[in-house]
Amino acid sequence: MSLKEPLPVAPGTAAGPRAEQPHRATVWPEARAAAVRAGDFARAGRAPLGAPLGQALGQVLAEPLLALTDLPPFDTSAMDGWAVAGPGPWAVREDGAVLAGHAPTAVAGDGEAVRIATGARVPSGTTAVLRTEHSRTEHSRVEHPLTEPIGTLLHALREVVPGQDIRPRGQECRSGDELLPAGTRVTPAVLGLAAAAGYDELPVPLRPRVEILILGDELLTAGLPHEGLIRDALGPMLGPWLTALGADVLATRRIGDDAEELYAAVTGSTADLVLTTGGTAAGPVDHVHGVLGKAGATLLVDGVKVRPGHPMLLARLAADRGRPGHVRHLVGLPGNPLAAVSGLLTLAEPLLRALSGEGDGTPRRVPVRDEVHGHPYDTRLVPVVHRDGRAVPLRYNGPAMLRGIAAADGLAVVPPGGAHAGRELDILDLPWPKAAGAAPAQGACFT
Repeated sequence: MSLKEPLPVAPGTAAGPRAEQPHRATVWPEARAAAVRAGDFARAGRAPLGAPLGQALGQVLAEPLLALTDLPPFDTSAMDGWAVAGPGPWAVREDGAVLAGHAPTAVAGDGEAVRIATGARVPSGTTAVLRTEHSRTEHSRVEHPLTEPIGTLLHALREVVPGQDIRPRGQECRSGDELLPAGTRVTPAVLGLAAAAGYDELPVPLRPRVEILILGDELLTAGLPHEGLIRDALGPMLGPWLTALGADVLATRRIGDDAEELYAAVTGSTADLVLTTGGTAAGPVDHVHGVLGKAGATLLVDGVKVRPGHPMLLARLAADRGRPGHVRHLVGLPGNPLAAVSGLLTLAEPLLRALSGEGDGTPRRVPVRDEVHGHPYDTRLVPVVHRDGRAVPLRYNGPAMLRGIAAADGLAVVPPGGAHAGRELDILDLPWPKAAGAAPAQGACFT
């Protein structure tokens, strides 16, 4: 079921009598926007999940993070030193230091000092904390009702200002303050802040559940291609790709060119998103449209003006009677590998981002080093690598090729007609880090 697509036309080249005419389909930016709207619509009916802190890393906050307590929750010492009351010199209390995690001994009044550790609760009546390195002690005969005739006297080596080296209660926030807005990515620092603010779990969206259906009688799962059969490249690729996008992949199933089997798989899936490969065009064994019609689905996007991958589609599946309010979608990818990647980035990724509360994933803009040929009517997605702040197009960018995308840092969004060298283009980054200083794979030549 491979889909043959016309070669791109160079900028400024006139279309001859055999040139393909514009097809009726959704323009690429609007297709992405439709996918975001679909994800937002589905997310509206989903309650956030309270995930333990250890399981929330990498997700986004479904609700604002509000402080559950003052931070710090009480006046604390910012330094190791002495908690002093009133003007010095001070008589040192010999009945123990104030340690973090322990109830302090109250300072009786002016002229008293007690040893204190960083992070310890400041005793009542404390004027300031005097750092150890800014003090000296001496044994002396002192006159004070709470000390022995011979005791230790504390002297300041610098001026002591009231409140110095004390972190007052609520310095960072007060209970109920918004610490972070909804949609914030949960990083290790966010986990630390949440723990300090009293959280045991965080409100994050449920991970989107995806089921992948690989269609086609011609696909092999092992060995070399032979006798008209080809290896399935999408089965091994799509699951890890979707996992990298934060989805929970329930299964990757292989289905032949059988409409009834496909109908049963689509209607029986409990996933939030069903992803199919192949079968979206109008060939004799392209059953996706017919199955969607029989299943009562609503087509939201039926073809996109993008190369490769224009036969992609997005549909909202009929409501699941067993799960009221559960909104399910199907993204139909073309069968050619790079065309399928195009559909994944055009429709599936923005839908999943919205469903996870991550927004639309606005692409960054980078100038291209070289001229990029364009299609006369459609957007092109071209694999690129980043070099010295510029995007360099890769040669192997045909709809059936994975050689370019395997070496790429992302895909450049090339408008109809192409782009001249130096023009800034949107770049769809891939959802995994590139090895520092990595060069393109052997043979992944530049255009």
